[in-house]
Parts: sequence; C-alpha cells; structure tokens
Amino acid sequence: MANKTTITAEPGKQELFITREFDFPRELVFKAHTDPDIYQQWVGPNGMTMTIEKWDYCEGGEYRFVHERDGHKYAFFGMCHEVKTPERIIGTFEFDGLPERGHVIMGKTTFEELPGNRTRLVHQSVFFSVADRDGMIQSGMERGVNDGYEKLDAILEKRREPNNATAA
Repeated sequence: MANKTTITAEPGKQELFITREFDFPRELVFKAHTDPDIYQQWVGPNGMTMTIEKWDYCEGGEYRFVHERDGHKYAFFGMCHEVKTPERIIGTFEFDGLPERGHVIMGKTTFEELPGNRTRLVHQSVFFSVADRDGMIQSGMERGVNDGYEKLDAILEKRREPNNATAA
C-alpha cells in the first residue's frame, strides 16, 4: 500500500503541517529535497514542467524555480536559513504571482529516520495570516503535494540499489 500524505490545517491557525512516510533511507529523501537535478523532477502537480533559475541551497543561499503548463508560468522563490544534512531544512517560500509582495511562508522540514531504512518527513509552514494559509490550501496545494510525493517515490525507487543502500 502506498504511503499517504497527511495535511493538517487547524481552523483559525496560521500554520499547516504535511506529514509523509517514505520507504527509503533518510539520506536519500533529504538529497531529493536539496539536489536540483532530483528536485525539478518531482516538485509540483502532474503535467507541469519545472525550470530552476537559481539554486544556492545552503545556509544563506537563495533559490528560484518556475513551473509551466500550457504557456502559463508560476514562479516561486525563497531563502535557506538552515540546511542540516540529513536532519532538517529551514527557509522561506514565496509565490511570485501575487499582486503584492510579502506573503512569505516560513517552513521547516524535518527528516526522521525510521526502522527498516524508512523516513518520516514532517513539514511545517507558518504564514503571515490565516487568509494566506487558507489561500494556499485553496490554490490546489494538496494536489501538488500528493502528485509530487508520488513522483518522488518513483524516482527514489529507481535510485535504490538492490541491497537497499542509497545510490549516489
């Protein structure tokens, strides 16, 4: 049975949590979140292509990528505040298509090692307002997260060596 993604957003709060288990080692799941060649293959909803315009994924570094479908482009960018291999990533995330700037999301993603070479990912996003959080949810975020993690499972399965060790 495939692993299920849980998105928790309590009414009236400015945060949401995404929890997902993976049948792969923590180092490999972490790498998929920090290596641009892997990242651009899985993030976002099905049917979109991604172009990474900037990727300096280290403490103090910046990133920017663009999703495209049917001629429509959607840009996202942010800064990395902490990248602690393979434990956690803390940084900002912002959509570049809103009428005004400043709808910054602070995110923390932790990677917990589970028995059997498995990983539990917990992502917490904190928004400036409940309206910002609810707008993100209403934008189709859940579909993008679920599609992305399904693609990531397939990518990691191809990278797994026969003895379940991580592939470089």
